[in-house]
Amino acid sequence: MELEQFIRNVPDFPKKGIGFKDITTLLKKGDAFKEAIDRIYENFKSSRVDSVAGIEARGFIIGAALAYKWGIGFIPIRKPGKLPAKTVKEEYSLEYGTDAVEMHIDAIKKGEKVLLVDDLLATGGTIKASCNLIEKCGGIVAGIAFLVELNFLNGRKKINKYDVFSLIKFKNE
Repeated sequence: MELEQFIRNVPDFPKKGIGFKDITTLLKKGDAFKEAIDRIYENFKSSRVDSVAGIEARGFIIGAALAYKWGIGFIPIRKPGKLPAKTVKEEYSLEYGTDAVEMHIDAIKKGEKVLLVDDLLATGGTIKASCNLIEKCGGIVAGIAFLVELNFLNGRKKINKYDVFSLIKFKNE
C-alpha cells in the first residue's frame, strides 16, 4: 500500500508558504492506519522495547496504538502544565524563542528501553528534547519512529545517534 497517497497537503497552513502534511486523512482510513502501525511495529519488533512514549498530540495516537500492539505501557510527553503530577522539563530552541516538553518524573525506570514516537519529523527540536527527557530520567531511547519525515528540513541531523525510522519521506515541500 502506498501510504503517501493518504497524506493531505494543506497549503499555507499554519502560515503562508508552508505546505502542512496532514496525517488525519491517513488515520481515518482504517486499512491505511493499520498498515502504518504494522510497518512501524515490524521495523522495531526485534528490538527490546519496554514502553512507548508519544509526543503531544498526534504522537499519542501512533504511540498508543504501538504500545497496545506490543502489550506494553504508554508514556505521554506533553507541553508544559498539562500533566498532573511532578514532571521533568526540557526546553528547546525555536526559530524565535524557546518551547518545552514535559514528562512525569516517575514515568521511566532507570535502564528502561523506550521507543519514542511522533507523527512528523521536521526540524527535530521537539524530538531531540524528548530524547533528552527520557535520558534525564535514566531511560534508554531504543528507537524513534515517525509516520512522516520532511527530509528537506534536515531534522534527522539532531537525532542521528539514534535508530530512526520514518515510514513516509518527503524530499521537498
